[in-house]
Amino acid sequence: MKLFLLPLLGAAAMVATGLTTASANDRYVERPPVTVSPDLSAPWVIQLGRQPGVVVRPSRQAPTFQRQQVRGLQRPAQPAPDGMRTAAVPAPAKKAARRQINPIYLPQEVAYDGSRKPGTIIIDTRENFLYLVEKNGKARRYGVGTGKPGFEWAGTHKVSAKREWPDWRPPAEMIAREKAKGRYLPTFLPGGIENPLGARALYLGSTLYRIHGTNQPWTIGGAVSSGCIRMRNEDVVDLYERVPVGATVVVM
Repeated sequence: MKLFLLPLLGAAAMVATGLTTASANDRYVERPPVTVSPDLSAPWVIQLGRQPGVVVRPSRQAPTFQRQQVRGLQRPAQPAPDGMRTAAVPAPAKKAARRQINPIYLPQEVAYDGSRKPGTIIIDTRENFLYLVEKNGKARRYGVGTGKPGFEWAGTHKVSAKREWPDWRPPAEMIAREKAKGRYLPTFLPGGIENPLGARALYLGSTLYRIHGTNQPWTIGGAVSSGCIRMRNEDVVDLYERVPVGATVVVM
C-alpha cells in the first residue's frame, strides 16, 4: 500500500511545482492594453491641449477718439475673440526654446489710410501690434508684448534716446514689488543677451517706458510687461534703424 502511494505523491508534487512555476512566470507575461472610454479621456485631452501659463482677461477698450486714430490700419486676419485678450506668462528657460511665436506677430507690410505722418509709431495695446507708418498708404507692422493687467497706459511721446544693448536698472518700485513675491531683482544688469531689455531700446520722452527687445521672444503677442513695449530682438533692431530720435510714438 505504501509503495502504491509513493507514485501518487510524486505526481502531485510535480503538478504543484508546475503550477507554482506558471504562477511565478505570470508576472512576466505581457498584459493586454487598458482601453479608456473616450468619455473618460476627453477631459484629460482637453487639459493637455491647453497652452501652459496662459491667462485670459477682458479687453481694455481705448477711448473712441483713440480708436479712430488707428482706424486706418489693417487688422489681422485672425483677431482675438471680442471682449477677450490673451496674456502669456513667461515659461522656464529650458522650455522656452520649444515654444514658437504665432506667425501673425511676425513683421509684415499692411495698408494704412489714416492721418498720421510717415515715421510715426502707433502701438495698439489691444491687438498687441506696433505700426510704423510709411509712405504711399503703407505701414510696417510688428508683434509686441504690452502691459499686463494693472500696467496698461496710453499717451503720445517722442523718442528721446536710443541705446544699443542697453543696461537695465529696475525701478525701486519694481524691485520692491518683485521682492514681495519672493523674486529678487538686481539693481543693475549690464547689456547683453541675458538682459531683459534685449538688443535695442527706444526711450519714450521722460518716462520710464521704452520700446525694447527681449530675452523671452515667446511672450510676444501677450500682455506681459510692466508697461514697456517689448519686441523680438531682430524686430527691434529693424525698427531701431528706421526710426530717428524725435519720432512720434502714439500708444493706445
